[in-house]
Amino acid sequence: MTITPEVLQVLMKEVENEDPIDFGDLPFQEDALRLLVANHLCEMAEKLENFSVEDRQITLMAVAAKLVLENLVLHVQLLRQHGIPLSQDVASLLRRLGKE
Repeated sequence: MTITPEVLQVLMKEVENEDPIDFGDLPFQEDALRLLVANHLCEMAEKLENFSVEDRQITLMAVAAKLVLENLVLHVQLLRQHGIPLSQDVASLLRRLGKE
């Protein structure tokens, strides 16, 4: 793997500048959580080193898509739990999906 968990952690923080994560009142340090995730992803990437470039990209896209879906589901569940209306973008997306 050409990236270390520490470098990935820094990149994660840079991405968060555009789309911050609300860690709320979790009893963990934010950097510790980032490093935990970065380590996991780097280990996963190492396991893919014997895959072709195309298979590696497909696998990583599938993992990213699963995480985005999981994040969307958790976000909608949390909003509903607290009686908070969905944002216009999320409501529009869900309406579009409901029509298919």
